[in-house]
Amino acid sequence: MSNNIEEKILRGTTTIGLKAKDGVVLCADMRASAGYFIANNNTMKIQKIDDHAGMTMAGGVADAQNITDILRYHANIHRIQKQEPIPIKSLTRLTSLIFHQNRGYPFIADILVGGYDNDGPALFNIDMFGSVEEKTYVTTGSGSPVAYGLLEEEFREELTVEEAKVIAIRAVKAAIIRNIGTGDGINVSIIDKNGFRLLNKEQKKAIIAL
Repeated sequence: MSNNIEEKILRGTTTIGLKAKDGVVLCADMRASAGYFIANNNTMKIQKIDDHAGMTMAGGVADAQNITDILRYHANIHRIQKQEPIPIKSLTRLTSLIFHQNRGYPFIADILVGGYDNDGPALFNIDMFGSVEEKTYVTTGSGSPVAYGLLEEEFREELTVEEAKVIAIRAVKAAIIRNIGTGDGINVSIIDKNGFRLLNKEQKKAIIAL
């Protein structure tokens, strides 16, 4: 089992994206599980793509990492050639294309792409078939039914990122309590006009007891 652990499916996952009026919040638990086997209890399911863009991953660890590397490469090329950050919609179309081109041997992953560009904050969900949906709030993974309950209750259009990060963390914590595959801590990032940043332990503890 240990030889192909990175290929195991991240079934036990809760990832969340919230679009606020001044930025995007991405949030996820830190457990990688395969069935009832806890493969890794410190999995970084939030990845920085560029200074203004990030993603969350639910699904196959290796598949999701592969997609991350491709997106980072193209974001870097765009920044060098055009002297500006890649638009979030372009990153999303690229993610969709990656899934679509591999539909014969599909990537088993569910991706949220979020960021802040010239059009302001943007959040998209791309599933393994390459389908794209623009979202104001979204959650993926096995804990998502629990998380959706809290998000639907708490989300409103005029949230700031400071308010949205509290809701996102509370929603992942709710999933951790009720979902066997979700757990081992929470990561949360904010992407706004100041760029991508991950909250540290002290910042997270100031919001909620994890």
